[in-house]
Amino acid sequence: MSSERWIPLDVTDCDESPFVQFHRWFDEAAVEMHEREAIALVTSTPDGHPSARMVLLRHLDVTSFGWFTNYDSRKGQELRANPHAALLWYCEPLGRQIRIEGVASLMSAAESDAYYQSRPRGHQLGAHASNQSALIGSRGELQARVDDVTQQFEGADVPRPENWGGFRLTPTRFEFWQHRRDRLHDRVLYTPDGAGWIRQRQAP
Repeated sequence: MSSERWIPLDVTDCDESPFVQFHRWFDEAAVEMHEREAIALVTSTPDGHPSARMVLLRHLDVTSFGWFTNYDSRKGQELRANPHAALLWYCEPLGRQIRIEGVASLMSAAESDAYYQSRPRGHQLGAHASNQSALIGSRGELQARVDDVTQQFEGADVPRPENWGGFRLTPTRFEFWQHRRDRLHDRVLYTPDGAGWIRQRQAP
């Protein structure tokens, strides 16, 4: 990475809305990243044991961020027991990351249905076949389950499983991080202030 690509970031460079600022960086990453929707999701048990994994950002508007999963998966169970969660988006080519913290909630059935119906049929069948995060004996066991549900829904639409759908995270904190020389990075923090947000610089 050339130093010319490490664009300085000051509080005054950032939009008043962290959502607008996220969209700005997300759009600029479109030509730089193969899969810019990949985002780390961190959840935790009620007693504070964290876990992290990559998910795909499938919902993005001016109030929330969202993804879809099996509600009975580890992340699904942890989010329902403790809705406080964090997201991390990283763009290595531009030396940028965005940290987002907030509270997660279930999307409506209609929202989950709409996204599910947009998925390839193989993905729909997989959602029925896999008890996500459960232990299985072999790959063959999984394939046998896929074969069963393929036969079950042959010639018919594949309905969304009741235990599969979307989560949305409503942020309470953002941090925009820009790589700079000598580890003197630029960091801009957003915290809520009534109906708006306060922007402040943080030390690297």
